[in-house]
Amino acid sequence: MVQDILLAAPLYLLVAARTAGLIFTLPLFSMRTVSRVAKIALVGYVSYILMGQTVFSRYGSIIEGDGAFSIYYAFLILGEGMIGVIMGFYVSVIFAAFSSAAQFFAFQMGFTAASTYDQLSQVENPLLGQFFNFAAVLIFLQNHWFQIIFLKGLKSSFSSITVFDFIRDQNGVVSFLLKGLTNLFADAFVISLPVMGTLVLITVCTGLLSKAAPQMNLLSEGFPVMILLAFGLLIWIFPALCEFFFRSFNTGLTELFNMIRLSGAGGAS
Repeated sequence: MVQDILLAAPLYLLVAARTAGLIFTLPLFSMRTVSRVAKIALVGYVSYILMGQTVFSRYGSIIEGDGAFSIYYAFLILGEGMIGVIMGFYVSVIFAAFSSAAQFFAFQMGFTAASTYDQLSQVENPLLGQFFNFAAVLIFLQNHWFQIIFLKGLKSSFSSITVFDFIRDQNGVVSFLLKGLTNLFADAFVISLPVMGTLVLITVCTGLLSKAAPQMNLLSEGFPVMILLAFGLLIWIFPALCEFFFRSFNTGLTELFNMIRLSGAGGAS
């Protein structure tokens, strides 16, 4: 294995750069609790497996037959790493939609103060946001999306797109990422809309009742009622939310693979 890597070191470094960019930004792998040694080892083994299945014919002018390379090779490695970072970042955007949805209605429930450090998103996140993240991770693992990203997305990206294609189609890549960020807020709003709408109605009804009978002090008693109703509503709609999580992953990854394929086809043409 080591001898094969040394014989094809320039090619192996290009594969490893894109693989490392994906693994170090992909959710669950990018957590600080995951050992950096384990990440580097995973990058090494995945790159070795993909190296024999990768064709870099478009890089022939940069990587010479004797293994020597020009000064552009360093920038080429940075570009390969950037492609992996973009792929991992887009998957992180899909995950961020779920925790953002929980943050929308956690404030109305009074759960905003119950925030702790989330290992997955690596930010302060309400407890409901962490719960949604854990549910999304379970759905992601159950449907083998990690295997699909590595075996279909990463593997096919080497044969369909290069750094030069990304440079040529940079406007399309930027538009794709902006569209992903737009879909983040749209998906978060759709997920949180049933709970947010119910809590708004409860708040309005509580305010009207407190005006009609000020001695009852319904506003102070409304928080336990809103929490109980919000949890009951979440339990009721959670199967539908899981189905929405699945469709979000399926749609997002399909758009990512199509963007890679179309950018590569545009560069090849």
